[in-house]
Amino acid sequence: MPSVKKLQYLHLHLIVFIWGFTAVLGALITLDAIPLVAYRMSLAAVFLLIFALVTKKRLRFPRRTQAKFAIAGGLIALHWLAFFGAVKASNVSVTLAVMSTGAFFAAFLEPLFLRRKLIIYEVIFGLLAMCGLALIFNVDSSYTTGILLALASSFLGACFTIYNAQLVKEHQAGAIGLYEMSYGAVFILIYLGFSGGITADLFVISLRDWGYLLLLASVCTAYAFVASVHVMRWLSAYTVMLTVNLEPVYGILLGLWILGDAEYMQTEFYLGAGLILLTVIGNGILKLSRARKTKIETTG
Repeated sequence: MPSVKKLQYLHLHLIVFIWGFTAVLGALITLDAIPLVAYRMSLAAVFLLIFALVTKKRLRFPRRTQAKFAIAGGLIALHWLAFFGAVKASNVSVTLAVMSTGAFFAAFLEPLFLRRKLIIYEVIFGLLAMCGLALIFNVDSSYTTGILLALASSFLGACFTIYNAQLVKEHQAGAIGLYEMSYGAVFILIYLGFSGGITADLFVISLRDWGYLLLLASVCTAYAFVASVHVMRWLSAYTVMLTVNLEPVYGILLGLWILGDAEYMQTEFYLGAGLILLTVIGNGILKLSRARKTKIETTG
């Protein structure tokens, strides 16, 4: 692997590590999920605006494109609301383990939105992943709300990924991120306004939480969003897919290290999480193997 690719491969691991750390930050920040996401998206939009101005990115787009950005912003906002809601309702380990099902939601959503045939082995892997989920559900009934929220977040994340993949092909990552964060923040603020959530308490935040929020918005959101698109120019889809699957591993290990006893789970949980992770990796290997075989047959 050439030196540039090695550097980008290490860069990818750093990005995945950062994504795993996001859930830990969500647990450390004392704000509820809605104000947390509102601050995350608002601050990320500011950081991305600064980046766009410094790098002189194009920021003007027609209304139709703006509408697409708004839809994507709404999806990512809902995804994060459910994600941080899951962290608050359960813990980092449960949330990240269940979030690993996102690849299987994508497997069933892609045929629906991209009009491709349903692949049998994806259905089988999906059923195995559900077995892993069943094991996690049996661990502790107090985690049920968190598991359901994580499943909702996983589904919304898959919808966002499929939808956003088309936008990334047409527009620069920095500009996309700026508008998606901005629209998402506006949607949440509108909701807070109508629900009576904009009170003095919304702006009472400890210095510790401010520090975590700035880290979450700058490094874990603005930087990670732009950097993740950048590395895909250097690395194969196979490498990216398998490396991203390490996110729950990094996150769970970080949770055990930073949050301590609150993250220790029964053996049954780790069996379920391991089964889900193995099916996701197996699905990735088979999918990319089929893609390579198709490419060889086409060129041959």
